[in-house]
Amino acid sequence: MPQFFQQYGMLIILVVAMVCMMMFQTRNAKKRQAEMRSFHESLEPGTEIITIGGIIGKIVSVDTQYEEIVIDSEGSLMRVSFRAVNRLYVRPAFISDEEAEAAQAEEAKQDDANKSVNEDNKPVSESAESEK
Repeated sequence: MPQFFQQYGMLIILVVAMVCMMMFQTRNAKKRQAEMRSFHESLEPGTEIITIGGIIGKIVSVDTQYEEIVIDSEGSLMRVSFRAVNRLYVRPAFISDEEAEAAQAEEAKQDDANKSVNEDNKPVSESAESEK
């Protein structure tokens, strides 16, 4: 028996490891499928989405029987499969350079104002210690 493990021990370990990896990947795939199924079920008219191909639009209608949705993208209506929907679309916030510089200047002013506070505005703990 020990001779068997000497010859095939490493092979057995590799096979067991591969089976464990396959089970782990299968479990993760099922979890992703369940998440996508619940996402597709939550789609309703008026929701902004982006497709896998990068098309952005609002959902006009949802057909759960055939798993299709109709998207309005700037006046063009398209019928696509649920599987073509990648995620909800959230327009990224855009801040111009001038607005960013103005905000930084305002923060710098506030920091300077906080540093130049009079001695009368000491925290209570410091004034209590100085009276003792």
